[in-house]
Amino acid sequence: MRTPGMWRTVAAATAMAALAAVSGCTIQTVDPSASGSPGGASSPAGRSPADAKPPEPAGKKPAERSPARKKPAERPAPTVLWSRGDRSRDVRELQARLRQVQWLFEGPTGTYDASTVTAVKGFQGKRGLPRTGKTDSVTWQRLLRMTREPGRWELYASGGQPAAKPDPRCMTGRVLCVSKTSRTLRWMIDGRTVSTMDVRFGSRSTPTREGVFNVYFKSRHHVSTLYDSPMPYAMFFSGGQAVHYSSDFAATGYYGASHGCVNVRDEGKIASLFAQVRNGDKVVVHW
Repeated sequence: MRTPGMWRTVAAATAMAALAAVSGCTIQTVDPSASGSPGGASSPAGRSPADAKPPEPAGKKPAERSPARKKPAERPAPTVLWSRGDRSRDVRELQARLRQVQWLFEGPTGTYDASTVTAVKGFQGKRGLPRTGKTDSVTWQRLLRMTREPGRWELYASGGQPAAKPDPRCMTGRVLCVSKTSRTLRWMIDGRTVSTMDVRFGSRSTPTREGVFNVYFKSRHHVSTLYDSPMPYAMFFSGGQAVHYSSDFAATGYYGASHGCVNVRDEGKIASLFAQVRNGDKVVVHW
């Protein structure tokens, strides 16, 4: 025997079945232990399934960070060997080598002057080096590879060689003591050196005579009758050979030669010497 409550239950079930048939859906039993994700899969605590990170595609590795690039270490500046105002034998060699490559046309003087700065700048710029005008280690090595060891008279092409020790014959009286070894003239009085100056001599075909002589004639504005060339401040000591000023010596240095005379390159010094020397004073030309 069915009670009214049983009929109500049967009627409710029948109504729900009919509703499901109309909508096409089925009733799923939900596992109370699931967190609401389909198929009972659980999501991380506090995050919804939409927030979950999608899986990486098969065969693809996670992106790797490239290491930070290090800045290349700066090279130290080359050491400066010589610069304007320096004076030394090394500067003289630098100038002689610059003359060999035709960047310098004066000297060598041994003094790092404005002409040397200009020559070094030109040499550096031609070879892609910083145009500082200072000779650093890089510039010097490049110049060494392009030149040869300068000879003695290349180093003293315009004079500056220290005067040689006086010949014993120069130690008494008033003497023009001329050394072919150092290419210098000492004006000496009783063994004391009053002044020194650079000189040059004749070529092989017209050599300057050696020995002991005396000044026999002075001519302030002399002109050679044989070569038609000026011989200012001439002090003759052996035939047509004299000590005199030479503008060619002043301009070209030891790259030239006289016709046998003793040429002086410093006009101021020989002007002073000319005023002091007397006829009869001794002249000693020696090695």
